[in-house]
Amino acid sequence: MRQEVLDNKKKESLERGNGVIMPIFSLPSNYGVGTLGKEAYEFVDFLSDAGIKYWQILPLGPTTYGDSPYQSFSSFAGNPYFVDLEVLIEDGLLEQEDLANVEFAENDQYVDYAQLYNKRFRILEKAFSNVDSKLEKEIAKFRKKEKFWIEDYASFMAIKEDNLDVSWLDFPEELKLHDKKALSEFNEKHKERIDFFVFIQYEFFKQWDKLREYTNRHRIQIIGDIPIYVALDSADAWANTDILKLDDNKDPLFVGGCPPDDFSDDGQLWGNPVYDWDKLKKDDFKFWIKRLEVNKRLFDIIRLDHFRGFEAYYEINFEDDTAKYGNWVKAKPYEFFDCVKDKLSDIKFILEDLGFITDEVKELKEYLNFPGMKVIQFAFSEDMQSEYLPYNYTRNSVCYSSTHDQDTLKGWFDNLEEDDLERVTNYFNLKEDESYNWGVIRGLMASVSDIAMFQMQDFLELGNEARINRPSTLGENWKWRIDKDDLTEELSTKIKEMAKLYGRYQ
Repeated sequence: MRQEVLDNKKKESLERGNGVIMPIFSLPSNYGVGTLGKEAYEFVDFLSDAGIKYWQILPLGPTTYGDSPYQSFSSFAGNPYFVDLEVLIEDGLLEQEDLANVEFAENDQYVDYAQLYNKRFRILEKAFSNVDSKLEKEIAKFRKKEKFWIEDYASFMAIKEDNLDVSWLDFPEELKLHDKKALSEFNEKHKERIDFFVFIQYEFFKQWDKLREYTNRHRIQIIGDIPIYVALDSADAWANTDILKLDDNKDPLFVGGCPPDDFSDDGQLWGNPVYDWDKLKKDDFKFWIKRLEVNKRLFDIIRLDHFRGFEAYYEINFEDDTAKYGNWVKAKPYEFFDCVKDKLSDIKFILEDLGFITDEVKELKEYLNFPGMKVIQFAFSEDMQSEYLPYNYTRNSVCYSSTHDQDTLKGWFDNLEEDDLERVTNYFNLKEDESYNWGVIRGLMASVSDIAMFQMQDFLELGNEARINRPSTLGENWKWRIDKDDLTEELSTKIKEMAKLYGRYQ
């Protein structure tokens, strides 16, 4: 361990409070998916009334096949679905008639991504057609400010669209290899379409900046989420092949994943290209620094997904069908985080340090002194010795009732075996006069963790019909949406009174 740094390091704890996990897509709206419009502001009002200090969301990028926010066409761009259509009407880019008789979903409880894909872009195209010269100047300023990523992203999306949405690995050879002459010719020919994709990003960032400012004014901090890897089919991979482990034809040599464990005999094969950390280091980690700069503008605190992979990562041959035969490879953890601290000194992280954590990862975490995660659903082993039990929590941590990758709290209770249920009820002294959900919420609120974090579904006592994601499955994830009528004054008062009781609201 780097003792000389630890000796001089100041402890930086987060402000004690409670928080809620609520994806943007789960917010109410009249147009099939949560957006950055008035319902988002009303949700912030609810959080403020409830004495909630932290709002954790999922990644904001445009989603690819499978609709996962952790597989995005860009780790810099915003999701076009989140651009609020009512705001576009207020700004004179759309008319109410443009939205008449357009069905975005069969019901308001779940997102219908097929409907969004088929209909949302047509409406955004209509808005783009109404851009005037004044707005064009504003978009030009935005484009210049974001030039590090936005030109590649807009070109990538236009090429992809022009080739029937194939992966960039199947782009025409010159465009796949980012040939300057071929790319310049394509961009000139498809200038209007590229401008359209830039317009969407301008609108997204304009709307997000206003929402974040409103949220911060209500003394609520937004916790964002950064996946460690970029998606294979992404502008990031296409435009930054030099920092990834690819062959001479730009095809992946290795992909990321996890080895076999008690939950999976074959391990997890994620399919994301892995970084060449030696090349990242030679360029002073430029790609990552730029990525963090953008996310620092978006969020107050950043959750680093798969923190384990920053110390050493598991790489699997691209041709392999399972993750059984991969290898652990050392990254550049200290060099990387020292560079981040030097260039972005006031950045705040929460480390996703779940699963099997080695001594080397623990040492890195102690060196960095950023808070990690404690998830109550992992706590109740037969020997009752888990580090996830509340009596083992420390201040510099964030405890969770559930996360987007797990059962809701009620769903967890519904699926517990009898012996496990008995351990949980005994530990929290759960009684019939208080629901199991609120008994656990009370226990986590009372814990020493700086932040006690809850999915909105857990406050609402919803079961697994409201679960966000089931890892390693496709088709039914990332869909749940809240009913606007659920955000009641009675619920906000209940949360606030409990937060006051346990020192999480002043």
